[in-house]
Amino acid sequence: MDPTFLLSAFVTLFVVIDPIGMAPLFVALTAGETGARRRAIALRACLIALGLLTLFGLAGEAVLGFVGISMPAFRIAGGILLFLTALDMLFDRRTRRRQQSAEDDDDRPDPSVFPLAIPLIAGPGAIASMILLAGQAPADGRALHLVGVHLVMAAVLALVLLLFLASGLIERALGATGILVVTRLLGMLLAALSVQFVLDGIEGAGLIPA
Repeated sequence: MDPTFLLSAFVTLFVVIDPIGMAPLFVALTAGETGARRRAIALRACLIALGLLTLFGLAGEAVLGFVGISMPAFRIAGGILLFLTALDMLFDRRTRRRQQSAEDDDDRPDPSVFPLAIPLIAGPGAIASMILLAGQAPADGRALHLVGVHLVMAAVLALVLLLFLASGLIERALGATGILVVTRLLGMLLAALSVQFVLDGIEGAGLIPA
């Protein structure tokens, strides 16, 4: 296995998934949660993302093609869903819903599947990266190549989990006002990111020039 390729794969997935940028977002999405629930959300989100990226790394475009979904369509759908989450963060709807359902833990919003696992961790960019990296496998060493790519992906997700678990320290450092400011700011960034996903999907579909 070429060490240069592994380093390149790690850098690619690290930049696309962005574990450092995910940490404050995780704090904003789980503000007010208990430590135990926050750890459960972090672990569940990373495990779901691991399963999804492994699936797409092994099966690639065949998974989307089997159900008739193109990558541009996946990008557009992910962008729209992410935009809805951004609106919730901007207008503090998540906090109000959490307060209304505080008496029943089972009804409280759980961001582990959406938007953390999908589309923030295992989003269109990460899925496309896994498909492309796995697709570079040589004919005579495909199994070893795929193992290397998936180990690199697991290492990046381990960094995501570590930063998620340290979110309590980040929250205490920011304070209540800091969390409010970060939530609004990240809501704006998420809105812009979601629009970019949609534009990338429209461009990939050939509806607008590159």
